Amino acid sequence: MDAAEEAAIHADLDRALDAGHAVLAAGGSALDAAHAAVVVLEETPRFNAGKGAVYTAEGGHELDASLMDGRDRRAGAVAGVTTIRNPITLARAVMEESAHVMLVGAGAERFADTLAHIERVGNDWFDTPTRREQLDQEQKAADDADQAAGALRGRYFGTVGAVALDQQGHIASATSTGGMTNKRFGRVGDSPLIGAGTWADENCGVSGTGWGEFFIRNAVAHDIAARVRYRGDGIVEAANHVLLEVVAGQGGDGGAIALDRHGNIAMPFSTAGMYRGWIGVDGARGTAIFR
Repeated sequence: MDAAEEAAIHADLDRALDAGHAVLAAGGSALDAAHAAVVVLEETPRFNAGKGAVYTAEGGHELDASLMDGRDRRAGAVAGVTTIRNPITLARAVMEESAHVMLVGAGAERFADTLAHIERVGNDWFDTPTRREQLDQEQKAADDADQAAGALRGRYFGTVGAVALDQQGHIASATSTGGMTNKRFGRVGDSPLIGAGTWADENCGVSGTGWGEFFIRNAVAHDIAARVRYRGDGIVEAANHVLLEVVAGQGGDGGAIALDRHGNIAMPFSTAGMYRGWIGVDGARGTAIFR
């Protein structure tokens, strides 16, 4: 990326941090803060979520999202939605206004029809020239081995997430994605799956990004939290082990953001870079793309 694009990404990350931190500074909940930060990221075309979602093989967009409240482990998720401007908001509605945890596809859209506060858009609202170019490149390179496991590497990037700790000591996590470029057959990755791409409990919160099949197979978000809960591992130790040893050891890659109840932050990744930003309990903040 050129300098202008890099600067724009840093600015978007700062806007997401500001949105979440404003909620926390006013005494708001971790859930509200994580939600607010992800909405900002869904609204910018520079990330693979909401407006910047990648294309499916058919030339459309299928969006996934989830969030979890560590206070009581309530959670909500949607997968394969096509007309929801902010999928994270619908995921929260599933948690708060339905008896369910996860709704998918046409059923999730019908549920959205019952909710006046869920903004709807045409599927082409998510179109961006950059993502179209990425799809064209993928399809030109595709062959009969297109769906082989090794051929999936590099088609996933830009999933967004947020983890927050509020003044009451509660933690919440949220994740949103457009999935994998050129995906077929209604493929769903880890982002909307509680325990795979998203987790929050009384000890820590996690949001993941990367090769979703490996995150699902290893219940990555929950495994990090379980190591904190049952082994007493620190959040950095737990996150590093799961991302850099377990997932990487199986041939997968990706990263995660994680936060514990003491405000300790972990952001490991095994890829060349990971868009990330943070505000610590001491107010220190920053954003980064590469190592």
